[in-house]
Amino acid sequence: MSSYPHPPKPQAPPRGKARVRAALLRAAAGAMRGRAGEAPSLQQASTARILVIRPDHLGDLLFLGPAMRWLRARLPAAHITLAIGPWARPALPGLAKAYDEIIELPFPAFERGERAGPAARWSMWRQQAQRLRKGAFDAALIARPDHWWGAMLARFAGIPFRLGFETRETAPWLSRALAPRHEHAAAANLRLAAALTGDSLTPDPRAHPLRFQIDPGTRAGAEAMLAAQLPPGGPLAVIHPGSGATVKLWDAAKWQEIARRLVALGARVAVTGGPGEEALTRTVAGVGSPRVIDLGGRTSFTLLAALLAQADLVMGPDSGPLHLAVAVGTPTVHLYGPADPVIYGPWGDPQQHRVILSHWDCAPCGQFDWPDPPAHGCARDIAVERVWRAVEGLF
Repeated sequence: MSSYPHPPKPQAPPRGKARVRAALLRAAAGAMRGRAGEAPSLQQASTARILVIRPDHLGDLLFLGPAMRWLRARLPAAHITLAIGPWARPALPGLAKAYDEIIELPFPAFERGERAGPAARWSMWRQQAQRLRKGAFDAALIARPDHWWGAMLARFAGIPFRLGFETRETAPWLSRALAPRHEHAAAANLRLAAALTGDSLTPDPRAHPLRFQIDPGTRAGAEAMLAAQLPPGGPLAVIHPGSGATVKLWDAAKWQEIARRLVALGARVAVTGGPGEEALTRTVAGVGSPRVIDLGGRTSFTLLAALLAQADLVMGPDSGPLHLAVAVGTPTVHLYGPADPVIYGPWGDPQQHRVILSHWDCAPCGQFDWPDPPAHGCARDIAVERVWRAVEGLF
């Protein structure tokens, strides 16, 4: 029986308000469509100036890597610019040599923390449209299916060919819209890239894997950090208990139990976490064993990648660092609550990665803003034994 009651659902935006916004966007796009500059297709893609817009966070940018590399190989003479939020810059080694230029944009609704008001967002949007217009781009790829803000930005920046997915608020601003599918985000990105050049492509993680470039100095730094703090001998397991959404988290006490069992098997355990997750990692690592160390808040994203590459197994809730582990070739155990693993699961060899799903019948709901998330049991109800069986199958 669940230790957590089902909480009240978060308040969704009123449907009427959403419909009004969609209608206004369609009307505005219709008025714009009659003006000069619309291109029904991209001509001479091989030498085009291409803008790829991806507004979200670290794991999402890693999922873009296979498509960017495929596009680079297919169009070696094209000039490819990637527009990202400043928060995604640490993931760029996952797209090494796949782009010519980076533009940072302050995408509204994707910043974590205090958000700008409507007036500030409108001013921001106008400034960025003017900025992009100077780039004289021939085409824009809107890599997030529901990113109407980016599609509208590309239209007002005068980019003649705009390719994305057919969602209600995004499609009116596109020159061509692909039908969305219930598929992995990396597969959707690959389909989008292939559509730009008119190629046929079957997305496959074995043919189009995630990658992350680690320089020798960073790799040596990770080795030295582990050697200085852990005793020699035994396999290395990494627990990364944090995530960008509190509702995704598993109980710290359950992670402690996993750590104790790993130590009993002779393993060494490193508990990792980003800035602000130090209290969580300290709790998880507090099992009273010298074979368990707390590295919370002590690694950059690139140093974390090097640490994960040293590990024999990485485990944690759905998060960018778990996908980073996949990118560096380390087996993983992922815990999923409200996130959909079909879309956000590990993009890698299924034999090397395990997905543990919430048993709640409403999962995955895709809602990450539940009230009182620390008491939300969607992911927290996952039993220790289920996770341990997955660990034993890979370790």
